[in-house]
This record gives sequence, structure tokens and C-alpha cells, in this order.
Amino acid sequence: MQKSLLLPAIILGGLLCIGLMFIGHSAQSALLQMKSMERTVTVKGLAENEVKATVAIWPINFVEVDNNLAKLYETVQQKTDSVVGFLKNQGFNDDEITVALPSIEDRQAQGFAQPNISYRYSAKVKIAVYTKQIDLMLASRIQMINLVKEGIAITTQDYDSRAEFLFTDLNAVKPAMVQEATQNAREVAEKFATDSDSHLGKIKSASQGQFSITDRDSSTPYIKQIRIVSTLTYYLTD
Repeated sequence: MQKSLLLPAIILGGLLCIGLMFIGHSAQSALLQMKSMERTVTVKGLAENEVKATVAIWPINFVEVDNNLAKLYETVQQKTDSVVGFLKNQGFNDDEITVALPSIEDRQAQGFAQPNISYRYSAKVKIAVYTKQIDLMLASRIQMINLVKEGIAITTQDYDSRAEFLFTDLNAVKPAMVQEATQNAREVAEKFATDSDSHLGKIKSASQGQFSITDRDSSTPYIKQIRIVSTLTYYLTD
């Protein structure tokens, strides 16, 4: 009876040993594969592009003073019409020109003393041009000397008088720039893989940075520099 059970027991034991060896080998292979998948490289890809602004916001401000309020209003209206007429002659239309109500200041009515006041009333006039005609705006700004000849002293030094340029067509350049940044990142990753005697695998993760739009320089604010940095992590294989 005992001899008849010995042979099956030996066979069963052998099969169990073979099975355990196979499981151990498979587990070892899976562990080595998982460990190899942990090898990664993280790189950054840069894309830059220079574009021309698509919108210009051009403030035109001037100040008038007088001791006679009615006469001041008359002068303000006359010079405002002159500025608007100048802009229309340059090629701007009514939809691009906005005239704000003048801001009148009574200096004698203020709560603090101002000695040596030559004029009691001061009017600040603000006219704004919102246009997509960038070249026309730049050319017209040079012709502003004609308004000075008419006795209109345009304010140019303060912050509120600075022209602002915007780029509003980011969606038109975004796909190509994202592709360029990704390609640049891959080239860096491939160089790293080659130098480390590895092969570049699939992308583990990717992060697209935010687009930044800045002036190229202070002299040409209508030329914008667009920049994006993408971060990608690749697997490395032997």
C-alpha cells in the first residue's frame, strides 16, 4: 500500500517543484521588466515666435485751461473736433474712435490752497483709438506734429498716454508652437538616451507650459515675442 502511493507522491512533488520554479522565473522576469520601466528621463522643450500685434489701443490726451468756463468748453469742443478730424483723414473710421467726456477741474473750489494759480478751470480731454490697423496707427502717430501746429499740445509723457499693443490671435500659432516644443524636447531626450547607451521609449507624462506674450523690446512694443516651454518624461529601455 505504501509502495503504491510513493510513486504518485514523487511525481506530484516533482510537478510542484517545476511549478514553483516557473512561477519564480516569471516573477523575476516581471520584476526586472517593472524595474526597467522605472528608468525615465525628464526634458524640457522650448518654442519661440515673433509676431506683429493685431490690436492697438492709442490714447490721445490733451489739457486746456481758462478762467471762463463757457469759453473753456468751446475751446475743448473745437480742439476735440480737430483731433477727430485728423484721425478720420488718416483713415480711421468712427467705430475705431472713442471720445470721453472732458474732466473739468475747478482749482479754486478745491479744499486746499493753491497759490499763484493762473487759470481757474482745467479740462482733461481723452480720445482713444482702438484699431486693428497697426501700420496706419504707427504712421499716424508720426503725423501728430500737425496737431501741434494747430495749438493742440498732446500729452505724451505720462503713463495714460502710452499706446498699448495686443496680440489676440494666439490660437493661430499655438498648434505649431506646441509641436515645435515637443519635438525639441524629444531631440534632447534622444541625445540623453544615446549618451547613456539606452533607447528612448514611450512618453510617461507630458506637461504643456503656459504661453507668455511679451514685447520684443521697449522700442518696438508692436512686435511681440511668444514663448512656451513643455515638459515631457520618457521611458528609457536597454
